[in-house]
Amino acid sequence: MTLKNTVALVTGAGRGIGKAIALSLGREGATVVLAARTVAELEQVKKEIEGAGGSAIVVRTDLSEDADIQGLFEEISTRFGRLDVLVNNAGLGVFAPVRQLSISDFDTMWNLNMRAVMLCTQHALKMMEPQESGAVVNIASLAGRNAFVGGAGYAATKWALIGFARSLMLEVRAHNIRVITICPGSVDTSFSQSPKEPSRSATILHSDDIADTVTAALKLPDRAMVSEIDIRPTNPQ
Repeated sequence: MTLKNTVALVTGAGRGIGKAIALSLGREGATVVLAARTVAELEQVKKEIEGAGGSAIVVRTDLSEDADIQGLFEEISTRFGRLDVLVNNAGLGVFAPVRQLSISDFDTMWNLNMRAVMLCTQHALKMMEPQESGAVVNIASLAGRNAFVGGAGYAATKWALIGFARSLMLEVRAHNIRVITICPGSVDTSFSQSPKEPSRSATILHSDDIADTVTAALKLPDRAMVSEIDIRPTNPQ
């Protein structure tokens, strides 16, 4: 698959993994639709993509709001009339023992990590299925395969995402739509670090590692699909 002249949507594109994926897709020649709540961050990513010779647009989107999601895809349909890649990247983690995890925090995680993915994917398929082509990339986590203390709520959303993606893949492959799920370990972003925790950049994954993996999976020949990829540090210390 060549990414040149394609249209790619990245949610949570203002920082961390989402930003890195957006920059990578822009370098490959895709027009990147940048979606998140913080416009200033998205505008900076857009500036970097355009500075490297690429193309991007900013659509301010609160993925917890159904109307915002619908507006996002209406904007894509109106401006481009197609969508080739959806990257469901936006996510949130609140970590606490089950007894201490508030239902409000659990609902917030579920709505962003899973419900928004469902809605975005439904809208994307309305464009991809008539095209008989496309790719849905889900940024899950190794927490979607493993258990750890304090991670029950977050892990539940990522286990759900992997199950969703596996079923989706079987549903849409007949339309030449690929479903690719990326499961990273800890990544050197603000998501995985507390404000007081120093960077472990020498022994932890970087956002670019995830972005490179996504791009490589998308660039496989159209006949080939890598449906799931685990990515972890080579030598964690």
